[in-house]
Amino acid sequence: MYHILVVDDEARIRSIIKKYAEFEGHTVTEAGDGMEAVRLCRQESFDIIIMDIMMPELDGFSACREIRKVSSTPIIMLSARGEEYDKINGFETGIDDYVVKPFSAKELMLRIEAIMKRSRSGHAASSEPKKQNVIVELDNGGLKADLTARIVYINGERVDMSPKEYDLFFYMLDNRNIALSREKLISEVWGYDFYGDARTLDTHIKLLRKSLGEYSKYIVTLRGVGYRFEGDI
Repeated sequence: MYHILVVDDEARIRSIIKKYAEFEGHTVTEAGDGMEAVRLCRQESFDIIIMDIMMPELDGFSACREIRKVSSTPIIMLSARGEEYDKINGFETGIDDYVVKPFSAKELMLRIEAIMKRSRSGHAASSEPKKQNVIVELDNGGLKADLTARIVYINGERVDMSPKEYDLFFYMLDNRNIALSREKLISEVWGYDFYGDARTLDTHIKLLRKSLGEYSKYIVTLRGVGYRFEGDI
């Protein structure tokens, strides 16, 4: 079971999440604002964090940036708004999932379980023996990717991406010149038990294109199907 930090200035929301989480056997610590959340994360470790965006003292985005300086704990962001800007801003600050209020507490518990499964799988993969680095270069080395070390270079400069951008980019690169349906990408990159929606994929494609800059041309949208990464090594 997990130790969950629930951060929301509404006591009612914290109470609902705590009720369902404890019913599932989890332990819950509460915080009423972003400042308190950052302080708690500096003092102890949590398995996952559920955090509202609009809070006094320190908003969710700012709190997430501060927490990311000391911890890679998965974060689910809550918001009363569903605007794309909020989602993009959240994913750029390093959150793992985004839930719009009002939400189903049962769905939230399923999302927690899905994220923790992926987190455990990632830790297991990182503990495997290191293999010889596999390097992929396009445009005479203008776009260079170290598949083993998960490092991307554009025109000689290292590019920083969110963990999910790396996952998406390397999966598409490994399956280049193949039409990938939205369902296939979500299943392979987020996991078959992903409880979000296809808009999450589209948001990450937009972020990935932004990170790739001039080389975003390699990501082709297949209307009504999904995406394809076009490029020859």
